[in-house]
Amino acid sequence: MYSENNKPQARVTINTLSKMKQAGEKFSCLTAYDASFGHVLDQAGIDVILVGDSLGMVIQGHETTVPVSMDDMSYHAACVANGMSRAMLMVDMPFMSYATVDNALVNAARLMQEGGAHMVKLEGGRSQLPIVEALSKNGIPVCAHIGLQPQSVHKLGGYRVQGREKSAADAMLIEAEELQQAGADIILLECVPASLADEITKNVDVPVIGIGAGAGTDSQVLVLQDILGITAGKTPKFSKNFMQGANSILEAIEHYDAAVKDGSFPSAEHIFS
Repeated sequence: MYSENNKPQARVTINTLSKMKQAGEKFSCLTAYDASFGHVLDQAGIDVILVGDSLGMVIQGHETTVPVSMDDMSYHAACVANGMSRAMLMVDMPFMSYATVDNALVNAARLMQEGGAHMVKLEGGRSQLPIVEALSKNGIPVCAHIGLQPQSVHKLGGYRVQGREKSAADAMLIEAEELQQAGADIILLECVPASLADEITKNVDVPVIGIGAGAGTDSQVLVLQDILGITAGKTPKFSKNFMQGANSILEAIEHYDAAVKDGSFPSAEHIFS
C-alpha cells in the first residue's frame, strides 16, 4: 500500500499495535479469504487481516468451523498474503490442529511458511497455556481467543454469550492475564458482556480485539461477508451492513475502518450486556 507521497507504507507489526494501544488509538481487523479481498482491505487501511476458519461457513457452506482443515487454512492464507502488502496477516489454527504441543508447533510453522502468516490464532483459555508458551518460545506470534469459541460449539451447546455469570467472568479475567504471561501477543474476545471486555482490556498490556464484546476493546473484527450484506441466513447481532450508504465495496470497508477507529462502531445495538 502506498501513501499520498507515493512511498510504501510500513508493515503493521505487533509493535505497531502495542504502540497504538498505549496511545489509546484503536486499530481495525477484518476477515479475508482470497487475494482480491486481501488487496482491497489493504487499500482501505485495515490494520490486521484475519484468515478465519469462518471460511468453513462463508466460503464452504458448512454449519460450523469444525470441518475446516489445515490444507484449507494454508491455501487461503497464501492467497490473501499474495494480495496484501501493509496489513498484518493473522491466520486461524483450525479444529484439532493444536491438540498437542508438537501438533501446534508443526502446524503453526506451516501456516507461517506456506501461508505467509505473521501470527496464528487459537481458541481456548487455561488449557492452552502450554501451547501458547511453546509457540511463543519458538518465535511464533500468538493471538489467544477466549469467550465464545466456535470450534467448541458442540461442547458449549450452541452460540451463546460467555461470561455473564460472575464466576465465569472472574475465570475469564484470570485466563486473559495467564495467556498474556504465557506469551500471547493479542487476546481476542468473542461474545462477552461489554463490561467484562472493558475490564479485561484495561487489565492486560497486550492489545485486545473484540467481536460482540462492546466498544471498549482496542480493536474490532467482523466477518467480511457480514459487513457487505451478503451473509447467507441471519446476520449476527454484533455485526453491521456497511454497504448501506456506500457506493462501492472499497468505500464500505473504509467506512468500517473509520467507524472502528473513531469508536462509533459498535454502538449499543451491537453489544451484549
